[in-house]
Amino acid sequence: MPLHALGAKTPVPSHPSRARLETFPNPKPGRPYEIVFSTAEFTSLCPVTGQPDFATITLRYVPNRRCVESKSLKLYLHSFRNVGSFAEAVTNRILDDLVRALAPRHAVVTGEFAARGGIALKVSASFGKPA
Repeated sequence: MPLHALGAKTPVPSHPSRARLETFPNPKPGRPYEIVFSTAEFTSLCPVTGQPDFATITLRYVPNRRCVESKSLKLYLHSFRNVGSFAEAVTNRILDDLVRALAPRHAVVTGEFAARGGIALKVSASFGKPA
């Protein structure tokens, strides 16, 4: 599968369902190793109030046959900006979409959502067994 987002001026998808997580072959499929992506610039919307929710999203995965391309991941995460969804749903959706695109050996997505009303929220969702 060719990489379309990398090196191109690619618009941000309007919704995660319109985003495409692009992948490339794992250069060391026989070796279990961990890949970690983290962004402190994630935003989504509270589905009740419409107020922005700010979070640090961390993705950790042990690839199997495929790896995710970082620019397509950035565009995918940015597509949540105007989507109303609870933090628990956001975190689980990211994991589900990552697993669907990669079929990793193991993956964990953690969303650390900034405090609202004095309470911060951290959600972790996992797939598979650690290497």
